[in-house]
Amino acid sequence: MKKVLVTGGAGFIGTNLIKRLKKEGFKITSIDNYTTGLKENEINSVQYINSDIEEINQIDNINFDYCFHLAAQSRVQPSFDNPEEAIRTNVIGTQKVIEWAMKKNIKVIYAGSSSKHYDPSDSPYASSKYMGEQICKLYRKSFNVNVEIARFYNVYGPYESVHEKFGNVIGIWQSQIKKQKPLTIVGDGNQKRDFTHVKDIVDALILLAKNNESHPDAWEIGSGINYSVNDVFKMFKAKFNVSSINIDDQPGNYRETLRVNDDLITKLNWQPKDRLKDHINSLNL
Repeated sequence: MKKVLVTGGAGFIGTNLIKRLKKEGFKITSIDNYTTGLKENEINSVQYINSDIEEINQIDNINFDYCFHLAAQSRVQPSFDNPEEAIRTNVIGTQKVIEWAMKKNIKVIYAGSSSKHYDPSDSPYASSKYMGEQICKLYRKSFNVNVEIARFYNVYGPYESVHEKFGNVIGIWQSQIKKQKPLTIVGDGNQKRDFTHVKDIVDALILLAKNNESHPDAWEIGSGINYSVNDVFKMFKAKFNVSSINIDDQPGNYRETLRVNDDLITKLNWQPKDRLKDHINSLNL
């Protein structure tokens, strides 16, 4: 039985990943400090360790095969409020994880960010995730650590944060609908995002763990289709009959994200789907 550690295992993507890993028969351990992860996301027969990833060296009694490093300060706007935490978690925390994996000869799948394709100095989040990728590349090249970078785009789906500060646009809007508030559209709403369902993210992560193929840069995990925020609002309006208001543009708000390459599709037969409209129509708020 393969043994897996998931950092950030009580969070959005971590919970979806653990549910899938359990179905496939893996023995799973999670480490999460529950800053944004939730106790109610915990799944029976999974070992949950309530600790920060800076303390990962305390986990020394299990011979893991894989580590999915998902723990992160994972939103742009909150990173402006606390840049020190973004750097501590995404840079120092990542270095601790990779150093631990090197000592134990464990394969790591690192959750990178599509913000890599823009100026890293646009936000503390972008800078810290860029530096996290660089740490992975450093240890891979200089210390022969088996680490693959999985570069996420705009992830949505079950267990996403429904929170006006820590959610993405789909989570924020769900929160606003529950509060009977108009949906906030940042700037002109014409910015486009590559919305990727968490099921496709999980499929890709497991493919990367099981496969020996290595990427010199990073595996791009995006749907390859993007929608403007205004397009997404139309889907919400059709489902929930809601109104909107435009608010001032925000720093770090890119005009467009879209998957850069098809390597995961052509080399590993990953098959993402456009599930956005179906997901919105499935919401019960």
